[in-house]
Amino acid sequence: MPTEVASEYDVSQEGAPLSFARRALIAAFAATGVLLGVLFVWYAADLLILVFAGILVSIFLRGFSRLLRRKTGIGRGPSLAIVTLALVALAAVGAWLITGRIGSQMGELWRKFPLAVENLLRYVGQFKWVRQAIDSLPSLGELLAGRSGNVISRLTGVASTTLGAVINILVIAVTGLYLALQPDLYSRGIKHLLPFRYRDRAGEVMSAIDNALWRWLGGRFGLMLINGGATAVGLWLLGVPLALTLGLLAGLLNFIPNFGPVMAAIPAVLIGLLQSPQQALYVALLYLAVQMVDGYVLTPLVERRSVELPPVLTITAQLLLGSAFGLIGVMLATPFTAAAVILVKMLYVEDLLGDRVMRDDGAENENATDYRGGA
Repeated sequence: MPTEVASEYDVSQEGAPLSFARRALIAAFAATGVLLGVLFVWYAADLLILVFAGILVSIFLRGFSRLLRRKTGIGRGPSLAIVTLALVALAAVGAWLITGRIGSQMGELWRKFPLAVENLLRYVGQFKWVRQAIDSLPSLGELLAGRSGNVISRLTGVASTTLGAVINILVIAVTGLYLALQPDLYSRGIKHLLPFRYRDRAGEVMSAIDNALWRWLGGRFGLMLINGGATAVGLWLLGVPLALTLGLLAGLLNFIPNFGPVMAAIPAVLIGLLQSPQQALYVALLYLAVQMVDGYVLTPLVERRSVELPPVLTITAQLLLGSAFGLIGVMLATPFTAAAVILVKMLYVEDLLGDRVMRDDGAENENATDYRGGA
C-alpha cells in the first residue's frame, strides 16, 4: 500500500512540470497570435476600413432586396440585381443633375465662398478682441508643417487624388456586391475558424450586428432626405441663393452625426452673410431648428430601433477614426461604434457577466439575415 502511494506521488510530481510547460506553451502561442493580429490590423488598417465600408454597402443592398422580395415574392438574385441596377440608375441621374443646374450652382458656391469668408473677417474685425484672436492663430503653412505626417498627410495622400478615390469606391462597391450575393458563404467561413461550441453564438452576434446596422442605415438615409429637403425649402423661403445646392449638401453631410450638420451650415451662413448679417442670423437659426428636430426627435427614434449610442462615445470615435483615416474615418465612425457596442453587450455583458441587455423581440430578428445555419 505505501508503495502504491509513493508511485502515485512520483507520477504527480513528474506530471507537474509537464503541465506547467504545456500551459506556458499555450500562453506563448496565444500571445504570439494576439501580437500578429495587432500587427495585421495596424498595417492593413486602411484596407480594413474599406472592407467595413463594403460590408455597409452589402447590408444596404440586402436590406432593400429583402423588402423587394416580400413585396413581389421573387428570388434573392433577381431582387438584388433590381436593387443594384436601380441604385446605379439613381447615381447616374444624380451625376446628370450635378453636371447640370446643381453643378453650375456648386461652381458659383465655390466662387462665392472666398468672398464670403473675406466678408466675415471684415465684419468680425470690427471687434478688437476678435482681431487679436485672429492674429494669434497660426498661419495655414504653420498648421501644415506642424501636422505633417498626421491627418493632413493622409488627406493629401493617395485618397485625395482622383485615381485613389475611384479605386477606393470600386473596392467598396465590389466588396459590398460580392458580400451581398453570398453572405452565408462568408459567415460560414468565419464560424469554421471557431470551436464548435462558439459557432451558434457567433451566428447570433453577426445577425444582431447585421440587423442593427441595416436599421441604422435605413434610418440615417431617411434622416438625410428629411434634413436636406427641409433645409432646401427653408433656404428658398428665406431667399438665400443656391438653396438647392446647400440643401443637397446638408442632406449628404447629415450622414455624419454631430460634425456633418456643422460642416453643412458654415457655407450657408457665409452665403447669407453676403446679403446681410441679419440674413446670416436667419440662416443659422434655420439650421439650428432643423438639427434640434433631427437630434431630439428623429435620431432617437432611429437609434431606438438599432443601437443607442452615447454622444460622447460617438464623438470620441469620430475624432479617433478621423485622425487615423481622415474623412472616411469620420463617416464610418458611427456604424463602427454601433457594431463595437453590440459586440461588447453580447460577448462581454451577456456571456461573461451574465446580464441580458439585448432585446429579444420578434420584430428585431424578423429582418435580420440568419447567419446561424450551415455551421
